[in-house]
Formats: sequence, structure tokens, C-alpha cells
Amino acid sequence: MRTVEEHQAVVTALLRPLGEESVPLAAAHGRVLARDVAAEVALPGFDNSAMDGYAARWAEVSDSARSPVRLPVAEDIPAGRSDVVPLAPGTVHRIMTGAPLPPGADVVVPVELTDGATDVVEIRDTPPLGSHVRAAGEDIPAGAVALSAGAALGAAQVGLAAAVGITTLRVRRRPRVLVLSTGSELVEPGRPLQPGQIYESNSLLLAAAVEDAGGEARRLHFVPDDVDQFLATVRAEVATADLLITSGGVSAGAYEVVKDAFRGLGTVEFAKVAMQPGGPQGAGTVDGVPVVTLPGNPVSAFVSFEVFVRPALRRAMGYASPDRLHVPARLTGPLRSPAGRRQFLRGRYDGGLVSQVGGPGSHLVAHLSRANCLVVVPEVVTDLPAGADVDVVLIEGALQ
Repeated sequence: MRTVEEHQAVVTALLRPLGEESVPLAAAHGRVLARDVAAEVALPGFDNSAMDGYAARWAEVSDSARSPVRLPVAEDIPAGRSDVVPLAPGTVHRIMTGAPLPPGADVVVPVELTDGATDVVEIRDTPPLGSHVRAAGEDIPAGAVALSAGAALGAAQVGLAAAVGITTLRVRRRPRVLVLSTGSELVEPGRPLQPGQIYESNSLLLAAAVEDAGGEARRLHFVPDDVDQFLATVRAEVATADLLITSGGVSAGAYEVVKDAFRGLGTVEFAKVAMQPGGPQGAGTVDGVPVVTLPGNPVSAFVSFEVFVRPALRRAMGYASPDRLHVPARLTGPLRSPAGRRQFLRGRYDGGLVSQVGGPGSHLVAHLSRANCLVVVPEVVTDLPAGADVDVVLIEGALQ
């Protein structure tokens, strides 16, 4: 029996780092940066105002002995003005947020501290020297690394790249992942069910999980428990993929089509992993393409993907932080766990507390859909009381 870490290492070793490609900035959202990006311009690019108000010399407007101070307004500086003239002594310039600060000014007096006049303004109070002035380059200087390789390109990162003048980015290619479910009992959703049949859900679940991880998923039509048909379906498609994920057909019973088919090739190894759910696992290659075989119960397939496949995919994509966020939490109620198995229980995490959602059964899909975390119980722990501290893996995209 393998440990969780041993099987993680096996799956991770299957997937090599993916290549790079250039994409327009507008298409970079959700990708992983392949190379460091330097700022082409400083941010801010010039000294500018952080407030609507009046650019002034602090020494001239901070004299409490003659408060309020009245000074003529020599210029109006809206955002975007490029012909800004120096601030003459004894004057102020009315200035808008983001507008260039005139040379000679060292403070911006917010309009709320004045009477708002446009000819001679009355300044009733003065903020400290340097207030409301954004200095050139204080956010990032030109030439500095704005984004590091391995960064996930979310909205903020795309916005920063645009702000420093970037138009294209080198990113990691998305992995192409085939998803195939097996089982003679499976029926496409929407068709009538006969006795003993169930609707096929794993391929949709796993394809969505692949997309959530950053890959490109393609579902193959599920196949019945027939070795020849299964192998024909796989070999007709696998050459186009970076990874094949199967679900079902890997347990110890009869009619385990995935195990029977791949064992004949001699390139896929099957093992029992000391975890629950998701004990039966397999990994290897088919015609040189990595393949990971997951159990058929939906919760087992989901947990197995989270524990083994997702981090391996994200490492291949170059993510600097490929793993889910782990946080400590305190149990709201007691729980039990079998000895010798690492338990991954569905839970709801909220403000440092976590409660179990449903039981440990690997068929409880409705409970899985209401979970926003996995509660990790170590192999050596069998009982935990309410109030015990546990490790929680936060799952993105759970129902709120």
C-alpha cells in the first residue's frame, strides 16, 4: 500500500513542464507567466495628485498665525494636462486627482479644507508636508520586475501589465487533458434510466476540475465495460493529449475494464493508496502519453483529482504555488476516522471553524457540492473531539 505522498510523487513525475507561448495581454487572464516581466515605465510615471484640491507650497499655506490663508489660483490642472507650468511663489494651482503636480509644489490641500474658489482660494486647514502627493516610481520604478515567472495572471496582474506598458506575455501552454468515464451502468443525462442504470457525471465533474486548474479538457464518450472498445477509444484519441484521466474500472472486483485493459499494456501501474475516499489508484503511460486512473465513485474521483492530479497539472504549468491553500481550523463537532487511512472529509469552513458536511461515503455528491473545504485527518488519528484543531484544504468554486 502506498502513502499519499508516494503516489503524489508518481503522478507528478509523469507530467513534464509545458512549453511557452506568447499571447496578447487581453488573452492572458487565467494563464501562468513563463518569464519575469519588467516594467517598461515607472508607476506613477510622474508626480501627481492623489486628491482633488490645490497644489501648494507647504510653507506658504501652513502658517497658523494667519489662518485661514488666502492665495490666488494661478492655474487649473485637470488630469491629462501635459503643459504644466511651475508653481509661482505666493500662488496655488487648482488640481484634479491624477493630474501632474506642478514643479515647486510639495503638498496638495484637499478641496474639503478650502472654500473651493477658482480665483482666490481660502485655505482653512493644511495637511502635513507631502500629503496627497503620489511620487513618481513609488509603486514600481521603470525596469524593475513587475511580475515574476510562475505568477497566476488574475485581474490585478493583467491590470499591472497594462499599466507598465506590456502588450504581450510569455505564458505556459495549457495542458490538453482527455477525460474518459467507464461503466456499462452509465447513461447520458437526459435519457431515460433503466433499472440499475445511473447518470454519468464524472466526466463533467473532472472536466470542470481540469478547467478550474487551468487546463483544457475534452470529454470522450464514456464506454461500457469492454476492454477492446475501451482500448480502441483511448488509442484513437490519446496522441492529441498531454494527459488522459479515466474514472472507474480500477477496483478489485470483476469487470474492472481500465485495470484489465492497461495491465495488458504493461505501462500502467495500479496500487492501493492509504487514503479514504480514493484508495484504488493507477498511473503510467499509454502510447507514451501520461495517464492517471481514478476510482469511479464521484466523491472518490473528485478527492483523488484534488490530491494527485490538480497539483501535478499546476506544477507542469509552472505555477509558483501549485497547491491549494491549507489553513488551520477548529472542529464544531466530533468525528471518527479509520486507522491507517488518511481521511479527506467534506466540510464547511467559516471564520476559523469547520463542520463536517455529510458522512464519509464516496457516493454523497450532494454533500460534496455543499462543501467548501476538505478536512484532512492523519492516518494515525481515529477520533477527534469537538474543538480539536485540524488541517483544512480550501476548495475554490464551492457553493456559498
